[in-house]
Amino acid sequence: MPKKALVVIDIQNDMTKNYKEVIGTINQSIDWAIEQNMHVVYIRHENLSAGTRTFKTGTRGAELAPDLKIVSDHIFTKYKGNALTSEAFAAFIAQHDITGFYLTGGDATACCDC
Repeated sequence: MPKKALVVIDIQNDMTKNYKEVIGTINQSIDWAIEQNMHVVYIRHENLSAGTRTFKTGTRGAELAPDLKIVSDHIFTKYKGNALTSEAFAAFIAQHDITGFYLTGGDATACCDC
């Protein structure tokens, strides 16, 4: 049986697009993943670009949103649009032999480059 994970992408304080509309559904997805004995993984974006004001390292805006259900300490940081650019996340996938993914978040056009 393939090992699966729910990946929650970029639900952070600086996220404004669609966030309040989808947080309830995201939290329901987290509950569902727990019932399915899946890993729940959180991806945070941090923006290193000099000219930007959002998702800056060390700011409240880069923190996970307070109404997001946190059920694990599997929290990884990405600095580019692709979550797989996080070496720690890629290592987690390999370590746990994860072969199937469910993705959830607020903005597929900006937060996931799969």
